[in-house]
Amino acid sequence: MRIWIDLANSPHVPFFKALTDRFVAQGHEIETTARDFAETIPLAQAAGLSPNLIGTFGGRQLSAKAGNLMSRAWALAGWARNRRFDLAISHNSYSQILAARGLRLKTVTLMDYEYQPANHLAFRLTSRIIVPASFPTKRLRRYGAVIGKVRRYHGTKEDVYLADFKPDPSFVTHLSELGIKRDNVLVLMRPPAHDALYHRFQNTLFDEALTKFSALEDVTVVLLPRSESQRSVYAAKALGNLLIPKAPLDGPNLIAASDLVLSAGGTINREAAALGVPVASIYAGKWAAIDEQLVTEGRLRRIQNAKDLNELPVQKKQASIPRHANDVINEVVSLILE
Repeated sequence: MRIWIDLANSPHVPFFKALTDRFVAQGHEIETTARDFAETIPLAQAAGLSPNLIGTFGGRQLSAKAGNLMSRAWALAGWARNRRFDLAISHNSYSQILAARGLRLKTVTLMDYEYQPANHLAFRLTSRIIVPASFPTKRLRRYGAVIGKVRRYHGTKEDVYLADFKPDPSFVTHLSELGIKRDNVLVLMRPPAHDALYHRFQNTLFDEALTKFSALEDVTVVLLPRSESQRSVYAAKALGNLLIPKAPLDGPNLIAASDLVLSAGGTINREAAALGVPVASIYAGKWAAIDEQLVTEGRLRRIQNAKDLNELPVQKKQASIPRHANDVINEVVSLILE
């Protein structure tokens, strides 16, 4: 089978890298496209996916996003038209879904956030929808999903690509080269996705947390900005113990080396939960059911106000116990190719 994978955002890279390895092992041919957004392209290249670059970020304004979606869909359709694909797969790449629909190509989309407004588009136009078991049925119906084309898997998308993860012992040397001492408490932070369609609100609590933690003695805060504009804003704050890496770092190894992960997003939090690293979410929007489940399981902590923040332990962690959910990737591969 000839499979087309589209990478619309940086978290899609490790997810589809793991799936690509499985597809290739089963004898399928894979071609990949990606848009120039966040760190998607360099991460994909580092993962050996060799994507075809088609499209870029459309801007924060809704009108700009809509225009960018359509223009990228047109470009993707032109690229894919004569490549004889049997299946198009993405994690809610709206442009790919539109392009594939125009080409009458079967599509599979995966999604784990039930409050993404553009689910209306993806769920109606795709051939099959794959979501975590905790994804609410009422949200699927609200976004126009025909329940007969919905499939569920038991776990998170982060379980898919972190099931076989083993920390690289040499990574601590890389951290030392960045000026991070081994005896320091390493706090990894990720800002809100201010440019995302689902993130149309302010989150001042994150900046309060950043100021608080970067002022603590024997603590190093590593901040992973989502864009160059965020990098400039946070670099200008000149906070004492704040480190903003100049180049992308190996995400799983960085999380595994951290003593605490605090993010205003979802992916990095679920990665930490999969690796057994202490993690707290400071996300101010509507919470995904999958994250609520992690809280219930005691694998994720929720920060809603200054009191929660002050009660958050900032200390060297105990030994991590990764989940190693190998059954999840097998289930997802089966659902995609059924």
